[in-house]
Amino acid sequence: MSTSSSSQSQSLKIGIVGFGTFGQFLAKTMIKQGHTLAATSRSDYSDLCLQMGIHFFRDVNAFLATDIDIIVLCTSILSLSEVVSSMPLTSLKRPTLFVDVLSVKEHPRNLLLRVLPEDADILCTHPMFGPVTGKNGWRDLTFMYDRVRIRDEATCSNFLQIFASEGCKMVQMSCEEHDKAAAKSQFITHTIGRTLAEMDIKSTPIDTKGFEALVKLKETMVGNSLDLYSGLFVYNRFARQELENLEHALYKVKEMLVQRMNEEQGQERNES
Repeated sequence: MSTSSSSQSQSLKIGIVGFGTFGQFLAKTMIKQGHTLAATSRSDYSDLCLQMGIHFFRDVNAFLATDIDIIVLCTSILSLSEVVSSMPLTSLKRPTLFVDVLSVKEHPRNLLLRVLPEDADILCTHPMFGPVTGKNGWRDLTFMYDRVRIRDEATCSNFLQIFASEGCKMVQMSCEEHDKAAAKSQFITHTIGRTLAEMDIKSTPIDTKGFEALVKLKETMVGNSLDLYSGLFVYNRFARQELENLEHALYKVKEMLVQRMNEEQGQERNES
């Protein structure tokens, strides 16, 4: 399978489930590439979709019954199970590729394998960027994917080409590998940012570059929804251990400082 950035993917009929900020973000590039889009969501985005040239369905039955090659699940982590389980999948006209773009991977993989029809293909993905980091294009930004159950190689390859043709760094790894790595990186990043927000850190007249970076991290992380952060913890089985590791590390650092303080104070007493 080629994911070369040298050519555009063939025109696809893509349906987006969950047309919030991230769904809209992906849709703009897909439309730019010439793909035909439909969307459905709990909120009414019919006016926005009309402006973007997207067919918006309030009725999920009608959405599933339309002619779609690929269904992209852009729900929140916390709502995925409810959304997918409530979809009338018998309305699907033909075997369809289901793609999720959640920030955790074992959870959607297990759910989709359990509830989707046997003839449905499954591609689990995580674009490691969003509307802020990807606002000036996707070149050199990481796109992770796991071909969980793929029979229609052409459709899967054409979907991946959407991202490869934009210059993404295409990384194929298992859902388990992803969640292990994400717990050590994305979850810890969010946790540090949320912790700094609880401390209410603010810029000072004598900020170092390092502290400026921490303030920026805090502002970026609190700009993300609490649902996203909660989902990174609740639905990634590796996150709990990383949170414990962080707590233990903070305790060890404090222990080291207290020990040094006691040593210094003891030396001062001896000298006096």
